[in-house]
Amino acid sequence: MTLDTLHFTPWTALAGGALIGLAAVWLMLAAGRIAGISGIAGGLLRPRSGDVGWRVAFIAGLILAPWAYRAVAVMPEAQIDASAAMLIAAGLLVGFGTRLGSGCTSGHGVCGLSRLSWRSLAATLCFMATGFLTVFVVRHVLNVGGVA
Repeated sequence: MTLDTLHFTPWTALAGGALIGLAAVWLMLAAGRIAGISGIAGGLLRPRSGDVGWRVAFIAGLILAPWAYRAVAVMPEAQIDASAAMLIAAGLLVGFGTRLGSGCTSGHGVCGLSRLSWRSLAATLCFMATGFLTVFVVRHVLNVGGVA
């Protein structure tokens, strides 16, 4: 394994992480809500009176932010080395895991850990371990993607 030093961007990663943290704190202070994407999106499926506006604004911000960034900077070229079937299966598994874990990586990993939640620590450790194991199995056991 080698580190791609040409594309290693610690300052932009730090800035992005700080912006995510600030957005999570802002949502907590302004609306008393956790910035967990699955919970925010799920709340739109069963809307309650007075609870839709901030959810739509949050999701719209997630969708529109790359477009705003693209207006001032060059977007990196995306390279996806997976079939449509693999992406669909991965999305369904992530959705299932989100329901099973009562939240997603943003809710548990960003917001829950910052609140020192033991449940979020356990969920985040499970997310990370599952991700590590999945990459190992797919790339080194099944040899998908040509990596051995």
